[in-house]
Amino acid sequence: MNFVESGIFFTEAFEEVIEFKVPLKNLKFHANSIKFREVKTMETDISKEELARLIDHTFLKPEGTYADILKLCNEAKEYKFYSVCINPVYVKFAKENLKDSGVKVVSVSGFPLGANETSIKIAEAEHAVREGADEIDMVMNIGFLKSKEFKKVEQDVRDVVTAISPKVVKVIIETCLLSEQEKVIAATIAISAGAHFVKTSTGFNKSGATVEDVALIRSVIGPGYGVKAAGGIADYETAVKIVLAGATRIGASRSIDIVR
Repeated sequence: MNFVESGIFFTEAFEEVIEFKVPLKNLKFHANSIKFREVKTMETDISKEELARLIDHTFLKPEGTYADILKLCNEAKEYKFYSVCINPVYVKFAKENLKDSGVKVVSVSGFPLGANETSIKIAEAEHAVREGADEIDMVMNIGFLKSKEFKKVEQDVRDVVTAISPKVVKVIIETCLLSEQEKVIAATIAISAGAHFVKTSTGFNKSGATVEDVALIRSVIGPGYGVKAAGGIADYETAVKIVLAGATRIGASRSIDIVR
């Protein structure tokens, strides 16, 4: 039987006992399967202006140019998005172009595979912060997670969080590559390691955020942490469903289509 009790996660399948710092009282487990608490969504409207303030306006494509990033920054200012999310090489440029606008700069570490050595992830994150990044979206080591090297996964996240504290760190768990059980474990590890958000996806894999995955992550980590949904969110209706399921941030490259 799988269970969560007093912050200790045990599963016969992984033959591991891991002590976490956060109790996960919202979960309900049954033998041989994970059943998560259904998240009840409120019947309410979210204005496009409110939605814009939840969006990390994103350009992470490898072919991005200075012109692309300048356009991204201007759009973020015009539509009052929460931030721009960009590759580390453009952080300083974006910071200069967003001066006094209120729009934050988010960058990435270990992106998009998560398979870097921790020291490389730390160096990327620290450099981005020195250049002006307000938040870092780092990719969890998915291979280690699937290899059941949970302590290594947690230490990887913890070391990045510690290196750039008190900056906000979001941990990308790449939900499309994980089983339901692995999603639960990944979200738990991220928060245990000190991350501020769990993020669904890089947007570079076979699929992105779903309402079901957002609801699952929210039920695992509770109300005290952020959930960022990213990948494939391209219209207002989908974005609202994602937010009502528990997302507190949205990563999107088609942000204008969502709020216009």
